[in-house]
Amino acid sequence: MILKALSGVTAYRMHVPKWAVAPTSGAGAGRHGGRANRIGLNALYLALDVNTAVREYQQISPLMPPGTLVSYQLTVDPVVDFTGGYQGGIWSALWEDFYCDWRGYWFNQRIEPPSWIIGDEVIATGAKGILFRSRLSPEGVSLVLYVDELEPADRLKVHDPQGSLPRDQSSWT
Repeated sequence: MILKALSGVTAYRMHVPKWAVAPTSGAGAGRHGGRANRIGLNALYLALDVNTAVREYQQISPLMPPGTLVSYQLTVDPVVDFTGGYQGGIWSALWEDFYCDWRGYWFNQRIEPPSWIIGDEVIATGAKGILFRSRLSPEGVSLVLYVDELEPADRLKVHDPQGSLPRDQSSWT
């Protein structure tokens, strides 16, 4: 694995407005699973540019649902840098399946996606996330952060200088 430190990086995520009350929790991916996290493992999926954040939120729909764009300042060490993609000799063969159809494996076939095992291995090595190329915005870079693995020296700070994000669910009742 290629490990890298992130320092002073700006990242973005579009949140479902109702869940913008907890922009650092990773609980949504923890509840349903994600590309690189199994159900029960909280993970925050971010993008390193606005366009990628929007495309990842929109997915393949021609219409985009309402969303709240949040920006973050990050300092995290280490993360796995998979932005160069799979290369034999550098990566174990399992990484060849990082971009598998994890939803099809899990929701349709009830098979554990190989990318979930990759996430487990990343955490076992002491890394706190994975940088990877977005499939929906090919020039974009995404980052999955395993938020429960962050340590006091790491920083995940939401940029909300006016306090505009909702503080609780009372806005939705």
